[in-house]
Amino acid sequence: QVQLVESGGGLVQAGGSLRLSCAASGRTFSNYAMGWFRQAPGKEREFVGAIDWNGSNTYYADSVKGRFTISRDNAKSTVYLQMNSLKPEDTAVYYCGADQSFTSWVSDYDYWGQGTQVTVSS
Repeated sequence: QVQLVESGGGLVQAGGSLRLSCAASGRTFSNYAMGWFRQAPGKEREFVGAIDWNGSNTYYADSVKGRFTISRDNAKSTVYLQMNSLKPEDTAVYYCGADQSFTSWVSDYDYWGQGTQVTVSS
């Protein structure tokens, strides 16, 4: 089992920045690729970005490309999501997920955190 705990959400004005963290415990963190997803009210959970096992590769949804950056620190068993130039449409609950494959598919992820709310005011 892998336990994931997100933190860092909050209320920010449009154009502002937030950094989310996801701390993992349980199994060996470096064995898992990590993904960030978000879910707005009434919508399905959608892919934001993912990072591979050692941080060498990342990829992002088009909607956040150039604004969001994922990184990880395997020594701290933590993955980060730096969000810049935030827009009201980025408002959602943000979740991190862990999977042994490097994937953007929600259904592939075996482990999830509880989520952290991000609200961007206009």
